[in-house]
Amino acid sequence: MAAICVFCASSRTLDRRWLDLATETGAEIARRGHTLVSGGGCVGMMGAVADGARTAGGPTLGVIPQALVDLEVADLASDELLVTDSMATRKNLMIEKSDAFLTLPGGLGTLDELFEVWTTATLALHAKPMVLVDTDGFYRPLLDWLGTLADATFLKPAGLGLLTVVDTVPAALDALEAHLT
Repeated sequence: MAAICVFCASSRTLDRRWLDLATETGAEIARRGHTLVSGGGCVGMMGAVADGARTAGGPTLGVIPQALVDLEVADLASDELLVTDSMATRKNLMIEKSDAFLTLPGGLGTLDELFEVWTTATLALHAKPMVLVDTDGFYRPLLDWLGTLADATFLKPAGLGLLTVVDTVPAALDALEAHLT
């Protein structure tokens, strides 16, 4: 099956519903027979998505920079943990090791990862599917603003169309699987 990379928050102070969403995501990835690729952290939604995948019997691959290992936030329970020298190398390796990308709610780091993979897709450096889970309209203001960029021709509509937006985890995995077959 596929290696699905999940971008999401690593904050330790999140509301329980976001952690539950991440756990559900990891479990659904595993139930469908896929491998989870994550940022290799054990905290926040990142830790919850990995725990969800493992609890449901799925393999996990974490990619984490040494600086975060040194802060003791590495997912040492990961089936495979790749340690990089920088955040930039981490992103590149996550892109390389993944067949598809699923973005959950998150902050600046999540947006950085999403925009990196999305930008490289618009440049035709990869053709891997990308899905954004817009639970409860979390990303709606951002998506509306991105629409204004397309309207003003700062962003080609085709580039905007490379990102599939759904509101549930099952719909996200359905969309990814449809692109992968």
